[in-house]
Amino acid sequence: MKKHVALVNDHRWIDPPERTAYIRNILQEDRILSKAFVSRGFEVSRVDWADAKIDWGIFDSIVIRQTWDYFDRFNEFMAWLNRVENETRVVNPGNVIRWNCDKRYLIDLAAAGVPTVTTRVIDRQTPAPELADLMDRHGFAEAVIKPAVSGAGRETYRLSRDEADQQESTWQRLVNGESMLLQPFMPAIVERGEVSLVVIDGEVTHAVRKIAADGEFRVQDDHGGTVQPHEPRDCEVAVASGALAAAPGAVSYARVDLVESQDGPRVMELELIEPELFFRQHSEAAMGLAVAVDRGLCQLV
Repeated sequence: MKKHVALVNDHRWIDPPERTAYIRNILQEDRILSKAFVSRGFEVSRVDWADAKIDWGIFDSIVIRQTWDYFDRFNEFMAWLNRVENETRVVNPGNVIRWNCDKRYLIDLAAAGVPTVTTRVIDRQTPAPELADLMDRHGFAEAVIKPAVSGAGRETYRLSRDEADQQESTWQRLVNGESMLLQPFMPAIVERGEVSLVVIDGEVTHAVRKIAADGEFRVQDDHGGTVQPHEPRDCEVAVASGALAAAPGAVSYARVDLVESQDGPRVMELELIEPELFFRQHSEAAMGLAVAVDRGLCQLV
């Protein structure tokens, strides 16, 4: 009997009427992965996670891909996850997703000895500690603030200590609404870019270097960033392996985002939910993911 896998997106990427370069990349990624699954004997459906009409029980497995609205609909997404993991096999597994959806996992990585960008969590509160005082307390001459649950550079700001007072109203607005992270700004992000290692079934398959646009520090392509191939160094592979070893469970896919520091590469983010995996840079990795999902289903029999 043919196995049935769902590639889970959000509604914007199922059949978008506009086909910009950004959207074409998204669709190409799913085409490459779909082809790999078909070659393993799967039927493949691309579906919207929030589509109430879907019977998730018809799928042997679901692989979360571009669910890039989950942080805007967080409670709804968590309720969906709780429901569907009782109906089918979710890749990556639910316990890993719950841990990874809040960026305070970076503190867990640091506690496990993984080289990680220094991270302070300021939980939602009114009023919040003043931003200038926080920067002084932690010795940050330049900092980045971002939500603990977010993606795509949403509400992410770079500022110097001299700018902190001017950004205080923005800071108070943010912390009044949600928990925030405070991190030191890493100069290498604009000098050398961010390195992303793609890990499929426990092996680093390929890597890219993401370069921010002029005048930007966010490297995402929807902020003008560009991508180039990168040959991963042994020290980068070691950090990525350590980060995955500290996760609460095994995963079939991962992306480990690294930034260079004076002491070597550090984890900027560990992406285990819906990372862009750059299959268009290395299509063989898609086959590795299809094999991993197929093997996981066989082990359940």
